[in-house]
Order: sequence, then C-alpha cells, then structure tokens
Amino acid sequence: MNYEAARRHMVESQVRPNDVTDLRIQHAMETIPREIFVPAEMREQAYVEQELRYAEGRWLLRARDFAKLVAAAEIRADDVVLNAVCGTGYSTAILAMLAEMVVSLESDDDLAAVAQENLNELGFSNAAVLTGEPWNGAPKQGPFDVIFIGGAIERRPDTLLEQLTEGGRLAALVRDGGVSRGGVFVRSGSAFSFTPMFDAASSAVLAGFEKPKAFVF
Repeated sequence: MNYEAARRHMVESQVRPNDVTDLRIQHAMETIPREIFVPAEMREQAYVEQELRYAEGRWLLRARDFAKLVAAAEIRADDVVLNAVCGTGYSTAILAMLAEMVVSLESDDDLAAVAQENLNELGFSNAAVLTGEPWNGAPKQGPFDVIFIGGAIERRPDTLLEQLTEGGRLAALVRDGGVSRGGVFVRSGSAFSFTPMFDAASSAVLAGFEKPKAFVF
C-alpha cells in the first residue's frame, strides 16, 4: 500500500472539504505516518473514513473529526499543550507540529512506552509522554494554553479545566443524549464556557470521562 498517497487522499477527501483551512494542520496530517500508530495487521485500515479501535479503550478518531477538533483548539506556535489521552502517540505527533511543547498523558504503561518510541522515531524533541490518569491532568507541568482530549467525554473535566491558563482552551468531543459534539471550553477567571462547533461521529467514551452511573434500586 502506498501510505504517502493514502495520506494525501485522506486530507483531500476528509479534511479539506470539511472546513479545516489551517494549512499547518493539513501539512501535519499529510506528513505524519498515521499507519505506524496502529498494530501492523491494522495498518491498511489507518486511512479509512471511520473511527478505528486499536487497543483497549483507545481509538483513532476519523480524520475529519480529529482535524476539526484540532482546528477548534486554535493552537499557536508558542502554546504549551496537554494531550490528555495519547494512546500510541498519533495525536501528540500532530499537536507537536503545531505547538511549542506537548505534554502527553497515557494511563497504560505499554501504550505510553510505544507512544514515546514512536515520537522518538519521528524525531520530536518537543513532546514528552507521562504515565498517569488523564482525568487528573499534569498540574506540575502546567498551566497549559491548550488541553486536547482526543475522544468523547460525558462529563465536564473540571480537574483539567483548572490547569488552563487565563484564556486557555480545552478541546473535546462532548457526548450527551447519544450525540457527540466537538467544541471548546475557554477559561475566563474562575469561569469556563463551552462552545459546541460541530457534530462528530464518535460514540466511544474515554475511560474515566464517563457520566457517573445513577443508583438503581
């Protein structure tokens, strides 16, 4: 399979037509080899237009949803970013091409090691992977200009929001009533506002970000 051609086609068919006009995002997604972030037997599926589960509780978002969520975060070249759930590191690699520094969290030791190996192989010196619970964030490394959650959440991530700088943004897919919407929380003092920006196809809620189950007699 010609992966370079597959990347170009992914951007041409899934990213550009969906109002992702930031050329930096397009370039990053054309450059980063998405296929190395999934198991070898799944590599030919890496560019299909669907959400791809590659490990327990870990998915590659559809390129369209992922690109729109990155665009919504409005990442600047001097931003420090927290990538709250990095999996094998694809989202970290994309974010590291846009920001000054990316701190990534992964709760699974093996996935964290794979992510760091992938980032080292690609030559990133501005990204580091820490093992920890994504819900808790990385307060010792913060505050952060941007926090990115590459998946669906069902409840407001208050602990992460408190780690934003003034005017900082947290981008996530917020799932409510069976519908996922990509959008951004913005910090203003001690208040946080959420603006939904697009409907997303993701239905898989990240572990730790589920809505608490109601008590049933």
